[in-house]
Amino acid sequence: MRNLHVLSPGLQTTVQDRGREGWRHLGVAHAGALDVDAAALANRLVGNDAGAAVLELTLRGPTLRFDAPARIAIVGASASARFDGERVGSGRPVELPAGTLEIGSLRGGARAWLAIDGGIDVAPVLGSRSTDLRGGFGGLQGRALRAGDVLPLGAGLGLDIDTLDAPAWWIDPAHDAHEPIRYRPSAHAAATALARRGWTVSASSNRQGLRLQGEALASPGGDGVSEPVAPGTIQLPADGCPIVLLADAQTVGGYAKLGHVVAADLPRLAQCVPGQPLHFAPVDGATAHRLACAARTRIARIGVMIDARLAAV
Repeated sequence: MRNLHVLSPGLQTTVQDRGREGWRHLGVAHAGALDVDAAALANRLVGNDAGAAVLELTLRGPTLRFDAPARIAIVGASASARFDGERVGSGRPVELPAGTLEIGSLRGGARAWLAIDGGIDVAPVLGSRSTDLRGGFGGLQGRALRAGDVLPLGAGLGLDIDTLDAPAWWIDPAHDAHEPIRYRPSAHAAATALARRGWTVSASSNRQGLRLQGEALASPGGDGVSEPVAPGTIQLPADGCPIVLLADAQTVGGYAKLGHVVAADLPRLAQCVPGQPLHFAPVDGATAHRLACAARTRIARIGVMIDARLAAV
């Protein structure tokens, strides 16, 4: 059995997969990777199913010791990574012998996803291996990784290598950080005003919600009747500074709702760093559907390219 030893945990490294389906009626959050497409592409690069558990890295990655050879892939923000002193590139399958992988600061975004052949083989909870930090379950004891943790790995490719090996090609599924975040506005009076003001990502943001700072919007103050919410819902608390809910969000909330971020732009929220300027643009349902179809087509094309490259090896 292969294990992954955590020598240093990074800023916030968690076990994630595609999240929990079918439990929101009981108040259980979806959780899962903040960009499921990036996680799925990382899994594809190492030969895993799309839903295999990966490590989600935030701002600064961990230092990990492999006790057996493995194929890895890092997808998302560009990572400064080295294996026993040798540089490891992002966006490609990298075969490693036993040894130590050190992942430093991330550039061009807040998060990256590390897939390992065989996946992270922690026990599923409610059908998912994802860590729900707010709920305190799933992943490894419902928390971010700590130094000294040992993660079991699933049955992998059975590699027998003693040197690092990586191809010259890579994928780059990065999004344009300068484009506005598209959303379907609600009927709330401040819903369209959201797009007329500039916002800054707050340092108090987390996997539950992206908190914004800027000129406050008019808010009714206090909580209203609790209504269903989901990742992508834009809430307006009493202070007038919006919150965009992310994967660990609660299932109901009493804050006013300004609308919902379109599915195609949800992965971009995962890469927002504290202090980053953010702008919004309202769209209609037809546009949201078109954007979703284009995003799915783009990911499918990248997947086909990966398969063709791996088959040619």
